[in-house]
Amino acid sequence: MLPLNRHSVRLAVLRKFTAFATVLIGLHSQAGAQTMDKASILDALNPEQLDQQAGTLPRLHSLLISHDNELIFEQYYAGRTDSQPANMKSASKSVISALVGIAIDKGHINSIDEPVAGYFPEYANPESPEHWQSLTIRHLLTMQAGLQSTSGRNYGRWVLSDNWVEAALNRPFVAAPGSSMIYSTGSTHILSAILTRATGMSSREFAQQHLASPMGFRMAYWSQDPQGIYFGGNDMEITPRQMLAFGELYLNDGRYNNTQIVSREWVQESHQSHATSPRGQGRFYGYGWWLREMAGMLVPLAWGYGGQLILVVEEFDLVIVATSDSTPGSDRSGHLRQLYAFMENNILAPLQDKNTLPL
Repeated sequence: MLPLNRHSVRLAVLRKFTAFATVLIGLHSQAGAQTMDKASILDALNPEQLDQQAGTLPRLHSLLISHDNELIFEQYYAGRTDSQPANMKSASKSVISALVGIAIDKGHINSIDEPVAGYFPEYANPESPEHWQSLTIRHLLTMQAGLQSTSGRNYGRWVLSDNWVEAALNRPFVAAPGSSMIYSTGSTHILSAILTRATGMSSREFAQQHLASPMGFRMAYWSQDPQGIYFGGNDMEITPRQMLAFGELYLNDGRYNNTQIVSREWVQESHQSHATSPRGQGRFYGYGWWLREMAGMLVPLAWGYGGQLILVVEEFDLVIVATSDSTPGSDRSGHLRQLYAFMENNILAPLQDKNTLPL
């Protein structure tokens, strides 16, 4: 766990307040264990109005909402349909995290505190041997590897390299492992390579056998690096409904129907803050999941370039999925800001308002 600091104190206070409010609301609710029923949720959301508002976002491709594992809102935009896979972009980092958890559950990986050096002795980082020996799977999962980022302005050069894993591991250490968050797609790609070596099968085969097949779907397109390692953290395609099912898996503590796909403990740890994001106040990082303060709640979400989102809103037994145009464009950043504001102001805040106890 992170050492206690002002960010973790604020986070702890927010979580305790949310939990306390949920208890009070639960006592007030006739349902007890569930704060709002389907009718109340739909009344707060006003689906027709929600559809109209979503339609004003020109880059939006889909918006889906489930409540208590039931699909209650599903609309597609810009000519998209329910059968078309969406490129999840970096939202696939949350899937990679799930695969690591499954690999641990099945004994392929002993723990997240295993040293990375043991998997890649041939790629030893010569410039910082102490940091290299202390680098663990945990650091990769929480974006605290300390290695210079392969994302942002470094991304293009990295994916043009002859060996992505070696190139990611041989970047200079700009911080000690575990000391600070440095967002890097290279970190999750290394996890994909670890999965491949630990399980003896490709990440795609492992995902199909232990995640997709138990949930009733097949993996679609997923790109590979020059060595054939499936891209750990980008270019994974599944449909929006499958994204919703993945979010529901985490809402249900790792269970799908009657099958425990990933352990409850892994889900809970994944949705805890293990690092504070430098990208802005109120943003944290778990195991491959972002946590973002929205409408007075700390919401776990899978995030992908351009506006690919899976929100798991435990307070309302809700999963929200949005997919968007993932191609570069001058309006991309503006769309993402608008999409977050739309989620907060048109979905989460109305639910909070309707669920607020009268004074």
